Amino acid sequence: MTRASEESAAFRHRLNRIYLRATLGFVVFVAAIAVLEQMGLPRRWIGVVFLLATVGLYAGIGIVSRTTDATEYYVAGRRVPAIYNGMATAADWMSAASFIGLAGTLYLQGYGGLAYVMGWTGGFVLVALLLAPYLRKFGQFTIPDFLGERFGGNVPRFIGVVAAILCSFVYLVAQIYGVGLITTMLTGVDFVIGIFLGLGGVLVCSFLGGMRAVTWTQVAQYIILVIAYLVPVVWLSVKQTGVPVPQLVLGQQLAKVSEREQQLLHDPKELEVRALFKARADGYAAKLTNVPDALVADRLAARQRVQALKLENAPLREVQLAEKALAALPKNELLAREAWRRAQASDTLSAQPLGGMPPHAQQFAGDPDGTDAQRKAFTESRRNFIALVFCLMVGTAALPHILMRSYTTPSVREARESVAWSLLFIGVLYVTAPALAVLVKFEVFNGLVGLPFDRLPSWIANWAKLDGSLVSVTDINKDGILQLSEIRLGSDLVVLATPEIAGLPYVVSGMVAAGGLAAALSTADGLLLTISNALSHDLYFKMIGRNASGTRRVTVSKVLLLVAALAAAALATQRPADILFLVTAAFSIAASAFFPALALGIFWSRANRWGAVAGMLTGLAITLYYLVRNEVWLRGLFGVSAPPELWFGILPVSAGVFGVPAGFLACALVSLLTPAPSGEQREFVRRLRYPKGAEGPHA
Repeated sequence: MTRASEESAAFRHRLNRIYLRATLGFVVFVAAIAVLEQMGLPRRWIGVVFLLATVGLYAGIGIVSRTTDATEYYVAGRRVPAIYNGMATAADWMSAASFIGLAGTLYLQGYGGLAYVMGWTGGFVLVALLLAPYLRKFGQFTIPDFLGERFGGNVPRFIGVVAAILCSFVYLVAQIYGVGLITTMLTGVDFVIGIFLGLGGVLVCSFLGGMRAVTWTQVAQYIILVIAYLVPVVWLSVKQTGVPVPQLVLGQQLAKVSEREQQLLHDPKELEVRALFKARADGYAAKLTNVPDALVADRLAARQRVQALKLENAPLREVQLAEKALAALPKNELLAREAWRRAQASDTLSAQPLGGMPPHAQQFAGDPDGTDAQRKAFTESRRNFIALVFCLMVGTAALPHILMRSYTTPSVREARESVAWSLLFIGVLYVTAPALAVLVKFEVFNGLVGLPFDRLPSWIANWAKLDGSLVSVTDINKDGILQLSEIRLGSDLVVLATPEIAGLPYVVSGMVAAGGLAAALSTADGLLLTISNALSHDLYFKMIGRNASGTRRVTVSKVLLLVAALAAAALATQRPADILFLVTAAFSIAASAFFPALALGIFWSRANRWGAVAGMLTGLAITLYYLVRNEVWLRGLFGVSAPPELWFGILPVSAGVFGVPAGFLACALVSLLTPAPSGEQREFVRRLRYPKGAEGPHA
């Protein structure tokens, strides 16, 4: 065994010892908090302890791993073993969307939510086969680095910088939103304050030690998040079935959920509630036909109501409620139109069977053998499922913060092995999420629906106070009993509230929140590094200050990292959209901007600079246009008044399905219509694809 091999083995052994102790320490810590809860420790303090302890752990790793060396800061010294790189990649990947949003999406969409599982896991196959080994063989630090070297010149590099910043920033906003949500849940502070408290946990690692600190922190974060995710699911499985392996009882519980769905579909009370929501939605639709007159009428009716109550000497509470309703009316026609549109959409959804959720086991909407409308619904539902799987797979293979991890392993072989480890570690959670969704739905359908409103669990009021979009209840038929259509759960709530829904000790809720925080922080760290590295390394060092020292480059990167973090936090405070949409939009942007140029750059030596530029710009432009034209939040942000225009019925969440083929086509056509790349660039491709000494085909 060579000295290098001995040092590598000793390094692995030391890492094994450190993280085994960390795992045992976390288990002991949770057990100690559980004992303290039984002794009377308040819930608020449990949340604060979990927040301080976990963020303190990450801060400690960041301080120990601090560095100003460029290679350590950008790629962790290229000495991360495959298994630990796989664990860090899994934590980097297991964002707030995966940890918080995936099971919630499966809860709301049933079978349709499996598109996320299939797309996200399938994407790592593309990474392992098409990109990771070649990027590691190339070396260097970033994806724009590869584009600049492969295609020559600063134009492809600059477009790569812009695209990397754009997709990473959108993704980052979602993570910081999740950080704020979880921090607020743990401590009870205001949402905005929660964002900036959590932001400190992000910065202390990435700011001090770059990729070196982030890598070793992400390994610890993966350990915490996987324990936090599995414990409540196993507990819930044992509670419902007595079996501690939730994946084994998924089919059994799904059958019970399907049986309960049939009961709820024909329940007289549910039918009554749905009719009332339908009538209210129709009322909003009528108001929207003449907003000015409807607003005047609402104000007049509200004032008359207040005056009538005062004349009748009604109880003070009734008068105050009437005055509050008057004050809550929209201030102008524009606000009224937006408020009534949202209310109409919400009530229309609640008027649908099962509160707008499809039957959990139903593959696609509609009926392939039904009426024309049913056949159309089935075709569009299936088409959207396939389009989403495609976007998530290709987007996974093009995300800069994931591809950057290919540079941190000691060799090409370990880069490929680390992708396999990543898929294994991610799969542990992804095969559990469908079971979690079914177990929670069983709990809600059988333990929550049918309860009197005055006996609803406290978590409903607590979460509604935190964010009304997470949970809302309305006794629309005034019978004092909760029907399924009278409760709305947001996808971001399901995992975080699972322990409370199942009636588990609060220490489990704190642990789940700590796991969600670890998922959000780990991904936010990687995204911040991607943004700051693109600016400091690719824009500043490669294009502006080529003589800058390694220390100066690292310093510039840290300053830009801080600026990016504050900008993302400022946007996250506006609660722009749900976490899963923001993340999925980032996948479409990354897929359309990077995948065609990377794939053709590696496997087609005829691809040239102008083809890559055309492909990246075309794919990115089409994807952004489709998102802005059709997504509700972006339409409002950019003031789009034209009606949405869906191509082939594809939802905006899958915008990349148009951008990626357009990018490939533009890259191929422009490459063929412009001069061939230089011999040096063709040689670059041969060196990249074939082992040293192999000739390879000559293009």
